[in-house]
Amino acid sequence: MTAADAPETGRTTAPASRAVLPLAIAQFIMVLDSSVMSVSISQLVEEFDTTVSTIQLAITLYALVMAALMLTGGKIGDLFGRLRMFRVGLVIYAVGSLMTAFAPTVEVLIVGWSFIEGAGAALVLPALAALVAGSYEGPARARAYGLLGGVAGAGIAVGPLIGGWLTTAYSWRWVFAGEVVLVIVVLAVSGWIARDTPGPRFRLDLVGALLSALGLALIVVGVLQSGTWGWLQPVQSPITPFGFALTPFVIAAGLFVLWGFFAWERRVVARGRVPLLDIRNLRIPELRAGLASLLAQNLILLGIFFAVPIYLQVTQGMDAFQTGLRLLPTSIAMLLAATIGARVGSRFGARAIVRVGLLTIAVAGIVIVATIEPELATLPFGIGMALVGLGTGLLASQLGNVVQSSVPAAARSEAGGLQYTAQNLGSSLGTALIGSFMVGALATSVLGLIAEDPGIEAAVADQAHVRVADGIEYLPPAQVERALLDAGFATDQATQVVESYSAAQLVGVKAGMLACTAAALVALPFTRRLPGRHGSTPAA
Repeated sequence: MTAADAPETGRTTAPASRAVLPLAIAQFIMVLDSSVMSVSISQLVEEFDTTVSTIQLAITLYALVMAALMLTGGKIGDLFGRLRMFRVGLVIYAVGSLMTAFAPTVEVLIVGWSFIEGAGAALVLPALAALVAGSYEGPARARAYGLLGGVAGAGIAVGPLIGGWLTTAYSWRWVFAGEVVLVIVVLAVSGWIARDTPGPRFRLDLVGALLSALGLALIVVGVLQSGTWGWLQPVQSPITPFGFALTPFVIAAGLFVLWGFFAWERRVVARGRVPLLDIRNLRIPELRAGLASLLAQNLILLGIFFAVPIYLQVTQGMDAFQTGLRLLPTSIAMLLAATIGARVGSRFGARAIVRVGLLTIAVAGIVIVATIEPELATLPFGIGMALVGLGTGLLASQLGNVVQSSVPAAARSEAGGLQYTAQNLGSSLGTALIGSFMVGALATSVLGLIAEDPGIEAAVADQAHVRVADGIEYLPPAQVERALLDAGFATDQATQVVESYSAAQLVGVKAGMLACTAAALVALPFTRRLPGRHGSTPAA
């Protein structure tokens, strides 16, 4: 018996109109952390005496742990009951939040936030998606998913404002303490959600869980380390197979493990057992298109929310609250677009709305790139960030409903696991890939500008090459100047190097934003199989 053949878990009734409230609050909690971390990068670096790359690692690991465990979390919900696992996951998440709030070192922060919270979220999110589908039908379900998409978008975008204010006025730690309170509220009203009962007993596919987690982890780690190891030409690669950097070999190993995962899942089905992932569902065109679009949505959004705060904080010298204010237009536009998109989806079709959203994001990226200068152009930048919110809100209003409505009722937990796997894989790749592009562009640009500057002596340029080869970070220009002076550089030489470094930072941020724009355009062909008007899809 396979997951697709299994009957849907039973459930008792609950006031459906109230069910979306605890689910929406849980969705808000799940996405709040990443956006808070984005605006708190400078404070975290200073408080823990670490680097931007380490915080980038923490952000990437958080999304990676969720992506790697999401399919397993969805299957556990099928086995023990979705509402029960929703509650258990919330408790685990609260433990991680409390540990993060009191973290004395960055290592403890990574354990509490990236691993424990990530594991809790992997239980909560697939159950959340399935519980929405089980509580609503037809247009009401589409509106509920639109609301959740808007809440998720608002969490990503309002998080910088809330986190920025708390970080500036008090401490980023208060955000995680506040999450514990919100979890208690959700648990208190979780009785409003329709209660389900566990489905037929089956043996959990532990081999499939291990293979899927390992494959995804290798791919993301390879992308994450590309800025340090190099893509092909070795930079700081620990080993150099055939004279190349380790990066492509780690990514290829991840793809090979995922191939092994799919082969194993076919074998499990052939033996009549319940697989971790029923790959027959992946033959559904709407499901594949929805998952690809979700991956692109989060890759773009988290890439933007990594690049923009670095520009505002490191280059412009803003604090966390000022950064949050500059991101507020994204929040407002995202919430409005998600609400409107959910209401007009049946009229225009998901395909048209998602395509408009992706094109809007591409335009937003170009607008923002045009505003990235030494002096912030406040109005054009605000317009660009509002367009980001408009585009991502339109995507969020459609894709959750597309994924859940494309599969049989019995596969809703599995679809929820796939949905959030795609989203969190996109999030981790967005932070890792865009961060890698930015670091690479920063290194190339700073060396080029130093080489072109006749006022910088050859010996100074040689030292710069050595230091960049050892690794380069996004740091405030004043901090770089102090480090150069402490290293014995003459004042005029240090000033000229810092000027080149500051200009290179702008190039790096622009490269990151252009990569996000390109991702939006590359995602367009994958929307062809999304439902059109009245649920129609193009002929095969």
